[in-house]
Amino acid sequence: MTGISCRIISIDVEQQDQRIDNFLIKHLKGVPKSHIYRIIRTGQVRVNKKRIKPDYRLQTNDQIRIPPLRLASKTLTHPKPELVKLLQSRIIYEDNNLLIINKPAGIAAHGGTGINFGVIEILREIYPRLELAHRLDRETSGCIILAKKRSTLKELHTLLRNNQIIKTYLALLRGSWKGSKRIVEIPLLKNILKSGERIVRVSSEGRAAVTEFRPKQKFSDTALMEIILHTGRTHQIRAHAAHIGHPIAGDEKYGDKEFNKVMRHKGLKRLFLHAYRIKFHLPSYSGPINIKAELDEDLLKFLKTL
Repeated sequence: MTGISCRIISIDVEQQDQRIDNFLIKHLKGVPKSHIYRIIRTGQVRVNKKRIKPDYRLQTNDQIRIPPLRLASKTLTHPKPELVKLLQSRIIYEDNNLLIINKPAGIAAHGGTGINFGVIEILREIYPRLELAHRLDRETSGCIILAKKRSTLKELHTLLRNNQIIKTYLALLRGSWKGSKRIVEIPLLKNILKSGERIVRVSSEGRAAVTEFRPKQKFSDTALMEIILHTGRTHQIRAHAAHIGHPIAGDEKYGDKEFNKVMRHKGLKRLFLHAYRIKFHLPSYSGPINIKAELDEDLLKFLKTL
């Protein structure tokens, strides 16, 4: 084992807007991600002498205090080549500033507790300066945006804060859907459990969350829905769908156990939630970017059984 003594890092303009967890993962090579999240959660990492959460975004001149750490002498530092090739094959848009991939289900957006490599760590094998613009749940497939330049990342974050990135999902919901589209406006409150797991619940104390549900195809006891996010809260679609009595098929966290059991028996092996389309217009671009990620073969095959 080798060690890192207590140190202070000052953030410059090129480092601002990064999440503290992502910053530490990049800068503390050899420290397990689970330990990084633990020292953030327990307050051992301080920013300007204050405790912070993993999603805190760094500002210019922030002073980060990192406690003494021990590095494992043997640590897995590179993802398997097969994973790199897989994500490379899932690129659906690329230019000098941006990368958009059709993320497979089962791969996290970034590493964390118990996860060595996520999308960002895997793709940095090819694009070392790549940054995540936003997240997708590990179980969710579809469009995810990554930035090649810090200036582009800042533009994307501004659009995200102003809800100017239109995200459309496809999801299979339980039950017979009555009528046409429905807009759900119910605040959601995020909680982080001791395990580090994120979960949200409906609460008047939560943040505003707006989700638009549009029926695309109705079956006897399920409905394929086109869902548009008007806000970007954690697990928003999953929590809203469950709250209105139409949980997503295969959702082990917010869904219906008996319904999921029936769906598994019919052949569904995963959460049926897919980031289908993403549309936005960066100020530095002449026109909008409108990208669509088709459903994976396993979900298309499952729909045929219905």
